Amino acid sequence: MRVPTFLSIVVLLTPLWSGCTMGADYSRPPLPSPPQYRFVNGPEAESLADVPWFEVFDDPTLQALIREALANNLDLRSAAARVEEARARAGVVKSFLYPQVDGAAQTTVGQATTALGGEDDDDNTRANGVFGFQLSWELDLFGRIRREHESALAFVLASEHGRRGVIVTLIGDVASNYFLLRELDLQLEIARRTLRLNDETVLYFQNRLDGGVSNRLELDRIRALRSETAVAIPGIEQQIAVVEHAISLLLGRPPSPIDRTGLGIEEQLPPAIPPGLPASLLERRPDVLQAEQLLVAANADIGVAKARFFPSISLTGFLGGVSGDLATLMGQGALWSTTLGLLQPIYQGGRLRRDLEATQARFEAAVADYQKAALNGYREVANALITIQKLAEVRVERETGVAALVDASDLSRARYDSGLASYIEILTADQDRFEQELRLAQTRGAELRARAELYRTLGGGWQQP
Repeated sequence: MRVPTFLSIVVLLTPLWSGCTMGADYSRPPLPSPPQYRFVNGPEAESLADVPWFEVFDDPTLQALIREALANNLDLRSAAARVEEARARAGVVKSFLYPQVDGAAQTTVGQATTALGGEDDDDNTRANGVFGFQLSWELDLFGRIRREHESALAFVLASEHGRRGVIVTLIGDVASNYFLLRELDLQLEIARRTLRLNDETVLYFQNRLDGGVSNRLELDRIRALRSETAVAIPGIEQQIAVVEHAISLLLGRPPSPIDRTGLGIEEQLPPAIPPGLPASLLERRPDVLQAEQLLVAANADIGVAKARFFPSISLTGFLGGVSGDLATLMGQGALWSTTLGLLQPIYQGGRLRRDLEATQARFEAAVADYQKAALNGYREVANALITIQKLAEVRVERETGVAALVDASDLSRARYDSGLASYIEILTADQDRFEQELRLAQTRGAELRARAELYRTLGGGWQQP
């Protein structure tokens, strides 16, 4: 007669168990969003971040490096392991929503003496055992376990967005370092070409000195200029090696050379693509999404803290059998029991109240972190846009300056041969040309890196083929 009564209790409590949850459900906090990004003429729905990275970076060498990084990068491997850990922990929390069933067995052997100081009687030895299944189930009437599961799931999503953030950063770092390598290659080519020109100039003035039509002061000044150009080459080669080692670390391999093609002076830069609408940034950037999921977890933790003020109700049961002398006493040798327990906190020294205050404070901090992540995303996109625009203007002026200095270098030699100018004009023209060509190479490399940075700040890069 007690089994139907037990089942009736469970049936009556099930609607309460599934319908009562402490704490407010999550809703995204208000956040001011600009109608368009700064330095953009008008709002555009199209965004560079919607394009997969293998279409944005249309360079087979760079694509191969990015694929190798995605396969072997150690930070990405660690982030993936953290995602799996969070999923497993969420499964642990979810398991408390269901009954827990354990197997139990116990045996007891004892003996009693008939009189004080008497001899033991083997007939007084008793042995019995209990075996069966034990059930325990906490009825989540006030939603504490469900809120804990909600928080754990939010941490799973936060870790997944963190992994995507690692991917976005990884792709951006590989692309930026690759473009820096190509920029340094161009600087090295300019330095070597200028050094060859200086060598020709030194030889020219050496022949004039040997012929008696020049003096040693001119030759010494030309040699000093040649040495200044030669000094730049080891520094550039050192930077190339350092950047190659940085890329090797991103690829998950020991320091080694990186195969690539050089950056040509006449190479066309990719066209600028509209960044899209600012509102879409909140749905795309992994760091913003990660901050929001941490906010969801903090909101669920408030429900957990509130539910601790209410009773915890648990069901326990045992079903099994007995053996030995105890079975003789109980007749059939079967054993079952059911217990419904309630635990209501009465006095905890203010612990529950302080715990609720702490979780509410963590929620307020999570709100601020989320809003800061979104505003920082807008800032980074605006910085990338203005950087691209101004670098384009600088590049145009530097190209004009380089063309003028190339012409000036040729004219200075022609004027010197005709006796209309001194060797100082040749020195000045060659030095100015060398420095201006290096600055132009730096500007072109910076433009490529700025485009990679814009792609990263928009949250692109993690789309799979």
